[in-house]
Amino acid sequence: MSFLIDGPWLYGTGRAFSRADERTAAVLGTATIAGFWAVSVSMYLNRSWTRPIWKACRAQDGRDWMLNSGVLKLDHERAGPATHAIAAALFATYPLCLWLGYKHGRR
Repeated sequence: MSFLIDGPWLYGTGRAFSRADERTAAVLGTATIAGFWAVSVSMYLNRSWTRPIWKACRAQDGRDWMLNSGVLKLDHERAGPATHAIAAALFATYPLCLWLGYKHGRR
């Protein structure tokens, strides 16, 4: 997972879920957000179990992948309070991205 990829990915997933009935979409949406948060937050916190993921993405660690996605050059090693606050705000948008995709798909 990565901040540059997660929003569009969740939006597209929400669009796919819009084809299901509301109850199924709600269950799938809840499981999806839980999964994204579990992996993405763990990556950001550099949990050891995420190593195979960020290594496969050629990142230096999980936070590097979350912040830079192999595209940007942000200093992931010196992330301070402002970076952490922005990351928390981005994590908080995950349900919104999924919901927007769902709502647009239902039109």
